[in-house]
Amino acid sequence: MPSASDTTSRGGMLTKGIGLLVLAAAVLAFPSLAPDPFILSVGVVIMSYAVLATSWNFVGGFTGYISLGHASYSGLGAYGTALLVIHTGINPWVAMILGGLGVAVLAVPIGIASLRVRGASFVIVSIAMVLILLLVFQSWGEVTGGSNGLRVPRPFDESVLRPEQHERFFYLHAALLAVALLVWWAIDRSRFGTGLKAIREDEDKAQSLGVPTFNYKLTAFVVSAFFTALGGGMYALWFGFLDPIFQFSILVGSYMVLMSLLGGIRSLLGPFLGAVIVGYAVEFFKNQYGDTQFHLVAMGLLLGIVVLFMPDGIIPAVSQLIDRFRPQAASIREVSAGELAEQRRTASGPGASATADPGADDESTDRLSEGVQR
Repeated sequence: MPSASDTTSRGGMLTKGIGLLVLAAAVLAFPSLAPDPFILSVGVVIMSYAVLATSWNFVGGFTGYISLGHASYSGLGAYGTALLVIHTGINPWVAMILGGLGVAVLAVPIGIASLRVRGASFVIVSIAMVLILLLVFQSWGEVTGGSNGLRVPRPFDESVLRPEQHERFFYLHAALLAVALLVWWAIDRSRFGTGLKAIREDEDKAQSLGVPTFNYKLTAFVVSAFFTALGGGMYALWFGFLDPIFQFSILVGSYMVLMSLLGGIRSLLGPFLGAVIVGYAVEFFKNQYGDTQFHLVAMGLLLGIVVLFMPDGIIPAVSQLIDRFRPQAASIREVSAGELAEQRRTASGPGASATADPGADDESTDRLSEGVQR
């Protein structure tokens, strides 16, 4: 007979499954429901943000290390993809994957150096990294285009109009996001993920218990850099133009942190939810207020509200609210009178059931069963 806790668990899994199917259907239906190409392009931007935020969450969500310089890896992925396409003429999608792998290789020595420090020191190192790359790519004009920017060949021929390109890139970003989410989900349920979460809670204690903390952190860091670079490469192929000031901006890394914190860094879909809110808000303020910096003020206020009132993010806050109204599972498993009688006969020994008064046994069993059910 299934217990109340088992029934509640199955109901929760069923609800989550239905929710994921509804979300997937909504994402797939968005391009056909978008009223105009501008709204569709906003959808592509939001999906790009979702890929970057989910990629950042491999480090921030699992280990608790807050990196404000993850734009380093999205920028390197974007420029790596563009330069491979321009100078070698290989397939753009192969170039994107090679760019991501190249960034992952570069992330190994960077991670070895930066992950030896924690807290504010790690944040400062991540910021220094993105500022160094900004200066390098601005100064190396003969290769990167410098401040004049770099034009990236489009992966589709001229017969594919811009609205159709938006639609294709929306689905491509959604596919990349699905892969990143699947990898995050697999790590979250693995022994490796358990070790990473132990590092997040108390790194020193995790190390004392035998967790290879540095190797685990480095692996998560490299995986995060790889997916971030893929997101940057896909953005380069979609947008068609790269500027070092934007690609290596601390603001982009701050958006990744804000989106993940807003949705919930410890949940699978938290960064995606944060990307939808932040991405739409950024595009709305830019469209309404032009070149003003009002969107930066709005994002700062949003970050302050999240830190003060929802430090764990929207999804955990909503889950806790739902749990308050959900019926609590019984702490003692409900059993029948027959099961209780069998347990008593087993505990009393082989001869106890033959000498015991059946009527008294049934009466006491009924009273005990009634007490457990209460």
